[in-house]
Amino acid sequence: MRRLGDGLLVVGLGLLLLVWAGLLQAQASEEAVPQGPHVAELTIDGPIGPATKDYLLRSIEEAEENGAHAVLIRMDTPGGLDAATRDIIKGLLASPLPVITYVHPAGARAASAGTYILYGSHVAAMTPSTSLGAATPVQMGGLPSPGGEPQQPGREEGASETGGEEAAAGSDENQDSETTPQPGSAMERKVINDAVAFIRGLAERYGRNADWAEKAVREAVSLTATDALEQNVIDVVADNREDLLAQLDGREVELERGPVTLATADLPIRSYAPDWRNELLSIITNPQVASILLLIGVYGLILEGYNPGAMVPGVVGVICLLLGLYALQVLPVNYAGLALIVLGGCLILAEAFIPSFGVLGIGGVVALVFGSIMLVDTDVPGMEVSYEIVGAVAAVGSLAVLGIVTMVGRSLRMPRRDAAHAMVGREAELAQVSGHSGKVRIDGEFWNVTSEQPLTLGDQVEVVDQDGLHLKVRPKS
Repeated sequence: MRRLGDGLLVVGLGLLLLVWAGLLQAQASEEAVPQGPHVAELTIDGPIGPATKDYLLRSIEEAEENGAHAVLIRMDTPGGLDAATRDIIKGLLASPLPVITYVHPAGARAASAGTYILYGSHVAAMTPSTSLGAATPVQMGGLPSPGGEPQQPGREEGASETGGEEAAAGSDENQDSETTPQPGSAMERKVINDAVAFIRGLAERYGRNADWAEKAVREAVSLTATDALEQNVIDVVADNREDLLAQLDGREVELERGPVTLATADLPIRSYAPDWRNELLSIITNPQVASILLLIGVYGLILEGYNPGAMVPGVVGVICLLLGLYALQVLPVNYAGLALIVLGGCLILAEAFIPSFGVLGIGGVVALVFGSIMLVDTDVPGMEVSYEIVGAVAAVGSLAVLGIVTMVGRSLRMPRRDAAHAMVGREAELAQVSGHSGKVRIDGEFWNVTSEQPLTLGDQVEVVDQDGLHLKVRPKS
């Protein structure tokens, strides 16, 4: 157990040092953006989460303070979290600067949440050989109804395919919706319809193709850059940033405060890198790191409970636990998974105090594994807990249980002694000597000792008899 504790402490301290080093490096490399007219370039590269939201919204404010005339968001994303995406779009709609979202470089994509952000930008642009679409909410979209086939709105389960005059009746809107498979449950329809209303509202705000936006949500369709321009899904196709800004020069966009004419042809482009606060948020809100922090926190508290007064496991555990809980606050967490992780830690701790020959410990490992799998409640690419992390959780938990069971087995094989003679056979070093008497220190406690032979300070002695708090010793030959 002691070796396992040392290993966990090294891992915990190493992780904290990496976080601190990353913050120092980010702060040292951060350069002040010069004041004056320019185009502020921001970058989305990867899944969209809380760190992305913090970076974009804070950078837009900073760009305005530095005199930027427009914001260029260069994007390549597989999607992201719904809550973070909606907060980003709210910020874009209320932005005092024109926001140009540009899917770049070639081969990039604006899938799922990226499509919503494109539709919510004042200017939507793409480079050739890029794509957008597949905007169906990943946890709800495409799920079959309980009957097996996707149930369509307005059709009762079991109705015939040809409904005669009754099937043909209804508005054009209902007829269009019937051609699109819909999720079967009320909750799934609620999520899909909410997403459709959201993206159609964005499309109508900027005069883009709302019908295709709805198909991107309901049917998960995608488009290339050229097709998107032809179908009025985006505004511009440009080969590079300079070409994009040249095409946009003189274009009028509608901001919340009114129409603004872009003057971007000769403006310099200045990159805004994430600051130390965003770097920290990006690190700890990574589901892999959040789950590791949570587990280190649980194991740290377990070790502190097993060795009261050790201090270091408790301090590291509390810090990691608080960081992990903060990350879980902004991630889509399955609380059943979190409860299983806590239960697993408690069962492993109970194994040390209520020996069950591994039953409680194995149950704790199983709870930790299932809790880690269930912890982050999303299927967004890059935001789930990997199986490598789950395997590491299982391995560490199994080692902890094995260590506890081994120590319990050793203690059971030790010869039983009367409590009144528990110190007999122990060895110690003389700390104080006065003739044939003195003091020794055993397990952090000082005991009065006597011997029939002369004693010398620093000698090793063996306890041969015990009378209450008084020990009889002999020099070890």
